[in-house]
Amino acid sequence: MSEAEPAVSVWPARGRTEAVVLVLHGGAERGTGSVPPWKLAYLRMVPIARALHRAGRKNGVEVRLLRNRRYGWNAPAMDPLDDARWALERIRADHPGLPVVLVGHSMGARVALRVADDPAVRGVCALAPWTPRGEPVDAVTGRSVLIVHGTRDRMTSPVESHAFAERAEGVAARVARFEIANEGHAMLRRSSVWTRLTIAFTLEVLAGGTGDELRGAWAAPGPERLRIPV
Repeated sequence: MSEAEPAVSVWPARGRTEAVVLVLHGGAERGTGSVPPWKLAYLRMVPIARALHRAGRKNGVEVRLLRNRRYGWNAPAMDPLDDARWALERIRADHPGLPVVLVGHSMGARVALRVADDPAVRGVCALAPWTPRGEPVDAVTGRSVLIVHGTRDRMTSPVESHAFAERAEGVAARVARFEIANEGHAMLRRSSVWTRLTIAFTLEVLAGGTGDELRGAWAAPGPERLRIPV
């Protein structure tokens, strides 16, 4: 990886590619250092990317995991937004017209929610998202949004992700939010739950499948739909 370009790992679809998942890792509020492949925030997303590929490759789903040039959000530059836009342009060049789902964790979830206005994006799966007070929601207009947050997260705020979900309801095609009991920010204690929800959402948006868990989530009344315990 050079300073000029981020790095992307690609897990190809089986046969013809029909859709793409772009996975975005976390970071920090500030940090201009590079993101080596052994960085924990990046490594955390590798198993999720692989699980998404195993689940979706037979349906023509390609998975791409982006590794940012710099570790931090670095406002006002917001470096990871540029990297994500770059990755989406690459997807468009390689697979014009195909639908995309964004999957992000922490800062990567904030990035996903910001770049969801790309015309290829159909949905965003935001895991333990960093959504500070006042985070804009316009980018998710017309998109499907799934937010998943641990109740014991001390790095990013479940209260703020709930507030974001409430605001997003006014513009998104649909929003659901799960609260994973006794889980923190690293998604380690109940990793299978995070993975299961991410796969279910992604395949529903890209391949049309709907599992019982998400069917019930979408059908729940507004207040309950944004605080689904699991």
